[in-house]
Amino acid sequence: MKIQFFGAARTVTGSCTRLMYNGMSFLVDCGMHQGRNGREKNREPFPFSPGDINQVFLTHAHIDHSGLIPKLVKESYRGTVIATDATADIAGILLSDTAQIQEKDAEWMTKKLMRSGSDEVVEPLYTAEDVRAALRCFERKPYRSQERHAHGLLYRFYDAGHILGSGSLEMVYQGENGAKKIIFSGDIGKRGNPIVVDPQHAESADYVVMEATYGNRLHKPLGGSLDELVDAITSTFRRGGNVMIPAFAVGRTQDLLYLLNKLVQDGRLKPLDVYVDSPLAKEATSIYLDHPELFDEDAAAALRKGIGKSLRLHFTKNTEESMAINRIRSGAVIMAGSGMCDGGRIRHHFKHNIWRPECSVVFVGFQAEGTLGRDIVNGNKRVNILGEMIAVRARIFTIGGFSAHADQKELLDWLRSFANKPEVFIVHAEESTAMDFAELVRSKLGNTAHVPEKGEIFAI
Repeated sequence: MKIQFFGAARTVTGSCTRLMYNGMSFLVDCGMHQGRNGREKNREPFPFSPGDINQVFLTHAHIDHSGLIPKLVKESYRGTVIATDATADIAGILLSDTAQIQEKDAEWMTKKLMRSGSDEVVEPLYTAEDVRAALRCFERKPYRSQERHAHGLLYRFYDAGHILGSGSLEMVYQGENGAKKIIFSGDIGKRGNPIVVDPQHAESADYVVMEATYGNRLHKPLGGSLDELVDAITSTFRRGGNVMIPAFAVGRTQDLLYLLNKLVQDGRLKPLDVYVDSPLAKEATSIYLDHPELFDEDAAAALRKGIGKSLRLHFTKNTEESMAINRIRSGAVIMAGSGMCDGGRIRHHFKHNIWRPECSVVFVGFQAEGTLGRDIVNGNKRVNILGEMIAVRARIFTIGGFSAHADQKELLDWLRSFANKPEVFIVHAEESTAMDFAELVRSKLGNTAHVPEKGEIFAI
């Protein structure tokens, strides 16, 4: 078996790893690049021939793990995409939404070129029809059920506790000295994440490919983070402003709605008007409600109880309703994508509110280098929003306790819980973070650890 690293190697997005075994090629994830130069990277040719790939395994539906699957299928991939049931459901809405964005962006860029006198037509990265073709390739598998692949592999998913349907992938293959086991962590969830169960995995492994997004920091405890969220909302409303929360449509939005509902029920917040400006988030919430078998005990009990009158939820249905939110001057919690602020409707709400000192922005997730969110978190006083330089006068809150990713301690605990000491490959982390975390793995746990470069191949 050989393993080759393409995406998320010394960076956070674009997860994509290839396994070569018995003349076959398998991909684990095929994700989009996000942040600076993401569009250009996504348009680069694949570093392999899509038609030569025999199988794709998908750990979860987030676009930085799934977003290039339609491009792969468009360019002659003819295998299936193996994923959990909920991941397949969520991938359907995320990929369809991404195709719509690609088509609109291509149309806008073509018009821009025409106005400059060019006859060039910009083609979208992929279309809605390409997505429909990709979704027909999905093959759904339950958690923990060991499956035998036609090419001599055994595999199964364990619940990674990150978002609904997220999985850590276990693969068993025949090495030179007998059976070997490799685990792909996917994105590892934080213990105690709302709604989903805590991360699970196999008892032992020979090799582990693991993410280390937060390998250089510790999250604040959830209790303290809830205190900060209450303060952010109440102080902003006292000043006469709105609270803007950039949040991914899948996972973070549902977690926050669950927590806000609980804060109102517990009397820590007054009943709230929460505007979820994302048709995608509404669809994702419906998918969550369709999979109560994946909820933890607290979330299952809350589902049975219902939201009641705690939150006044407003899901926008169209552009007109989205624009209407910007006429609200005070008392609104506005949640919209994208989570890193590089796309989606959150930018429009920033344009109307971020220059107002009475307003606040609450960041509840990781902001990758090169994104608008990272620029704001870094303290930039002026930022480019939709082509206009806008002053940042709103109060900025960064609340790490809501991350759906495990922090440094939890990552080490996840790895420590293997009965043996597998050889480790660190991915899905900025380079300095990955290097520092690999050294921690070596010094604290005694495992062999690598930080692969893009394209690097290892024999395992």
